[in-house]
Formats: sequence, structure tokens, C-alpha cells
Amino acid sequence: MSPSPAGALPAPLPQDLHVHTVFSRHDGAVVPEQTVELVAGIRHARVLGISDHLEYVADEFAEYSRTVRAHRLRLGLEVNGAEWVGAALDLPVDYYIYHCRDRAEDYRGAERLAASGRPAIIAHPQALQTDLERVSPACLIEINNRYAWREQGWRALAPYVERFRFVIGSDAHQPHWLNQTAARFIARELGVRETLLFENSIL
Repeated sequence: MSPSPAGALPAPLPQDLHVHTVFSRHDGAVVPEQTVELVAGIRHARVLGISDHLEYVADEFAEYSRTVRAHRLRLGLEVNGAEWVGAALDLPVDYYIYHCRDRAEDYRGAERLAASGRPAIIAHPQALQTDLERVSPACLIEINNRYAWREQGWRALAPYVERFRFVIGSDAHQPHWLNQTAARFIARELGVRETLLFENSIL
């Protein structure tokens, strides 16, 4: 076996749309080094998006948008339930990562986001006790590296493999989280085919 060149990076992942940066200022898991510039420099995925928490970027959305676009990345938002859906719909983003708890208003919120024509991705369905029977098939379901593997809760997704389209994400809050190894293992075990939402992240 021949050694790889010094500092060689692995082949990029097809897509990662669930990445956080220091714009999520009040998220204790985000480290100061996790800047948009660093994520763009590592470029661990061919299609790469930043989806910081709307409640943290709402007051500085113009700067957030300008910074992400300047690095030619896809611009997303993580939307924490129905209370934030109206604000999210008013902002010019490419996609949504959505927290859909087991509440009627959150299921309606998911439908509103999906009706916008932008991808609405349901995050952490196991951790948030999302009843996938109540989620519109117009939404996508995310399998991510941060939560999906816990307590093998991913097995609950098996009945929905044919109902939904799926995306794979990292939910990275720190540079060393920029991978999807566990999530891709789960997708393979479920027989999920990943849905690629954008041709590329170069705008």
C-alpha cells in the first residue's frame, strides 16, 4: 500500500447542509474556531451549506447572509418550531432545517415551510419525538451524525424509508464534527438513498 501525500484530504462528501458556525452565538456546543471561513476552507462536502439557528441570527441576518454568500456556500436556517416559521419565511434562504416537535402547530409549520418551494428538512425526529405519520411527505428527513445513532433510535425510521426523501448531515458545531460516518452507516443499514438538493454549493 502506497502512502498518501502529506496532508491529503479525504474525498469530499456529496452534501452537508447542517453545519453551524459562530453565528449561533448562544449555542454552547459551538467553538470560537468554527467560523464560516474555516468551514469553507475545509470544504468537506461538494454541496456545503451553513444553517445557523434563526433565533441567534435574526437580528444580524444581513451580516450572516453576506458572510455565507461571500464564501459561496448555500444559505440555510435552523428553525426551532412553529414560533419561528413566519420569520423564516420572510428571509431569502436556500433551505430550512426544522425542529418539529410532537405538536399540531409544528406539523403545520413544517407544511408551511415545504409550501415555500424551498427544501424543508426535518431534523432530529427521534430526539424531538416527531410523529412522522403527521409530517407531510413534501418534507425531507435528515439522518445526522449528532443524534441519529443514539440508542439505535434510527431503527424507528425504517417504516418511513419509502414515504420520505432523506438527506444526510453532520450537525457540526466544531471542526472535528465535520463528518458523517455514523449517519452514512445508518443510511446504509436502512437502505436509504440520499437526496441531493443542489447541483453544487458554488453560487
